[in-house]
Amino acid sequence: MFTDQVEIHVRSGKGGDGMVHFHREKFIPRGGPDGGDGGKGGDVVFEVKHTLNTLSAFRQNQKFRAEDGVKGGPSQMSGRAGKDLVIHVPPGTILFDAETNAIIGDLTQPSQRLVVCKGGRGGRGNQHFATSRNQAPRTAEKGAPHEEKRLRLELKLIADIGLIGVPNAGKSTLLSVLTNAKPKIAAYPFTTLEPNLGVAEIDVNASVVLADIPGLIEGASHGAGLGHDFLRHVQRTRVLIHLLDGLSEDPVADYSQINSELSLFDPNLAKKPQIVALNKIDQPDVQEKLTEIQKQFKKRKVELMTISALARTNTRDLLVKAHQKLQDAPPPESFDAPTPVYKPKEDPREFAVKREGAHEWRVTGAAIERAAKMTYWEHDGSLRRFQKIMETLGVEEALRQAGAQEGDTVAIGDFELEWQD
Repeated sequence: MFTDQVEIHVRSGKGGDGMVHFHREKFIPRGGPDGGDGGKGGDVVFEVKHTLNTLSAFRQNQKFRAEDGVKGGPSQMSGRAGKDLVIHVPPGTILFDAETNAIIGDLTQPSQRLVVCKGGRGGRGNQHFATSRNQAPRTAEKGAPHEEKRLRLELKLIADIGLIGVPNAGKSTLLSVLTNAKPKIAAYPFTTLEPNLGVAEIDVNASVVLADIPGLIEGASHGAGLGHDFLRHVQRTRVLIHLLDGLSEDPVADYSQINSELSLFDPNLAKKPQIVALNKIDQPDVQEKLTEIQKQFKKRKVELMTISALARTNTRDLLVKAHQKLQDAPPPESFDAPTPVYKPKEDPREFAVKREGAHEWRVTGAAIERAAKMTYWEHDGSLRRFQKIMETLGVEEALRQAGAQEGDTVAIGDFELEWQD
């Protein structure tokens, strides 16, 4: 099944923990600290894979987690870094932050990569905390915490030429004639329930990608039919072939209706180069009213080509003309540089103290919560280091001023401490 929108949860790897260890060797009674550093956690990386054209792989798996870093070892041995998690997506995938709806990146080029969540750095072993006054430190760091995000992935197919028109106009037939695509074809509207891509060869040195965009009817820009789901794919195309059904009661009205829906969905779509082609001219009923249809388009100053996709009449001429227009068409729409929104950057050292009960307090803040997660609570040296961090950031003084008493419980992240003044 074709999928062009999906929400997923991604998480980078946590950094490996540093080690508290002292060198032990025969005849060397005081080997000194040699605890190794933890390895860096793996990043979450999105990479474009040009052979993909749908997000359907995410329907079964919507949670992704990179590998954690390995903890450090003795003899100053650093832990192995966690493997990066590489998630492959088709070209034309836009990544949004699901919570803020902000654009994180637009992946359009083959092999293009984007790091979405960085792995936590490895914690330092006790070898780094030795000083002339403290030659046997029982202090080390746990690995830095991971990053996680809820993402919305939206696919806008990248094609040089888009085939648009009312249902049953013959777009799928034309695509199968011009390219190697094999779309489902039947003699009833809405046969095509998903966009189809195909590659057409112009000559030995040139080829173009065509996309059949289904589901455009009146009200498509507001969600009627299938249009609301698939109109977004038209935004990536550079030239449009507007295919008209010659057996329709009023092809001119169909032409106006589809253009109106394009404009309502995105005003820029109306500015894209268009080639208008009347299909099914091999049918006697179409031949009878062909002259009148041509007159009406001439009044509108619209050049009308006549083809038969089924009989392959003038289809090659249509493709060549579309390729010629492609040479002068603007590049495809990109979402790499959305309008920037400037916000004051939060100081990670900032924190807040909140009373949660008669003898309970909660301290929140990026720096202090991160320090708590990286602390070895079982080692006295690490506890003293954390206490110094609280003093440096001003957390201790803030708790005193707020009224914290001896024996009160202070919660920082997932950890609860007993206040001792």
